[in-house]
This record gives sequence, C-alpha cells and structure tokens, in this order.
Amino acid sequence: MLHCRFMPVCTAPVPLLAAMLDSMKILLKWLLNAGALLLVAAVFSGVQVESFGSALWAVVVISLLNTLVRPVLILLTLPVTLITVGLFLFVINGLMLWSASGMLGGLHVAGFWAAVWGAILYSLLGLAIESLLARLFPQQ
Repeated sequence: MLHCRFMPVCTAPVPLLAAMLDSMKILLKWLLNAGALLLVAAVFSGVQVESFGSALWAVVVISLLNTLVRPVLILLTLPVTLITVGLFLFVINGLMLWSASGMLGGLHVAGFWAAVWGAILYSLLGLAIESLLARLFPQQ
C-alpha cells in the first residue's frame, strides 16, 4: 500500500489521486477567485457584483477572455508594451474585466479606468490565491 501525505493509507491508484487533487485545486481556485472578485467590489466602488453566482460566472468569462483574447492583444500591442516597460499590460487586464462586464448582467464596471483599477486589485488578489494554492498543493 502507498502512504500519502493527505490520507494515512492510499488505496486509490496514484494517477487517480493526482487527478482528484488537480480537480480540487481547480475548484478551489474558481471559488477563491469569485471571492476575490466580490472583495474587489466591496472595497472599490467602480466594480459591482450582484451575487456570488454572478461572481462565479464572471470568473469563468474572465478566464476565457484571458485564455483566448488576451494573448492576441498582447501580441498586437507588443511595441506599446515594450515602450511602457510592461505597464500597458494593466490596460489589457482592464479591458478583459471591462469586456466581461459587458457580457454579463451581474458584473458592472463604471468605466475604463475603473476597470483598470479593478483589474489591478483583482490581479493582486489572484497572486495571493496562487501563492496559497502553491502551498496547499505542492508539485511533486
């Protein structure tokens, strides 16, 4: 029998256990990011989220935009990003948040600069979440 850190004795095959831990990490990250979006809305008046369910959907849409649209925008704006020493990436993050608010009824952003500041706060909370999850789920 295998001995694991999370259970006294593992009876499941190691790949199955690894897949379960990965699923738990993804679910926890989704929930924590929704909480982070609610926290941004609580401390910054430029961003409003109607409910936790709206925050969950907003995280899904923001994640999809960051996966599909953001790399294209980064490539297209590479000269500006290099000239501003990467600061233009904050504008791109703001555009992703603002775009998500345009697609969803439960997420409201007051304007472009509110989206940029909200995205900065959300990014900082996202860094904290990534750090926490790295400690909870260390890579083997």
